[in-house]
Amino acid sequence: MEAIVLAGGLGTRLRCTVPDLPKVMAPVCGRPFLQILLSSLAAKGCTRAILSLGYLAHRIQNHFGPRFGGIDLAYEIESTPLGTGGALRRALVRCEADHVLVLNGDSYLDLEIDDLQSRWRQCRHPIIVAREVEDTCRYGRLVTAGDRLVGFTEKGVPGHGLINAGHYLLPRDIARHFPAAEAFSLERDFLVKAPAACPFEVFTTHGQFIDIGVPEDYLRAQSELLPLCQ
Repeated sequence: MEAIVLAGGLGTRLRCTVPDLPKVMAPVCGRPFLQILLSSLAAKGCTRAILSLGYLAHRIQNHFGPRFGGIDLAYEIESTPLGTGGALRRALVRCEADHVLVLNGDSYLDLEIDDLQSRWRQCRHPIIVAREVEDTCRYGRLVTAGDRLVGFTEKGVPGHGLINAGHYLLPRDIARHFPAAEAFSLERDFLVKAPAACPFEVFTTHGQFIDIGVPEDYLRAQSELLPLCQ
């Protein structure tokens, strides 16, 4: 299995808590958060990962080098911010397999990889990973019809529902459906329009999920992810 980790963001919401590090290097239970992600990927059979970096990329390269925990690492570094979509387009060029797991570098998910891969073999369509949460207000929610993605609601809608867990299984050639702009948001500029031109399957995970992108959840991760670091 091959993965792309989108880790080029500035991490502005976390800057007050971790002021001098790229977000994925924020210490969780004494380890850089990215180390926890890579260790989880390795345990699930990932053998190669492309790290899409921007802000303070050299800190990440110097720490992990060309290989970590049995995973060969390639680095795709943007000199100017490209957004999640532009960064993904560049990273896809580096992929060697016909499909790839894509994940946001600020989210931990104990993903059922074997089941996800099985769904891919059945449908060969792009797959967005969904997670049930008690309150979708912070995230927005997915609108689905059976196992197909129909659309999204804006952030601010409270209550139980499905959210985008920031993980995707995508064909390597999906970039042909991307906007022409060099810099764009995967979520706002592509996914919200994708169901019409590029149908997405929805895979609902039941694995542990935590997004460290805001200070309160970063602090919560210190206890919830402790078992992974012992």
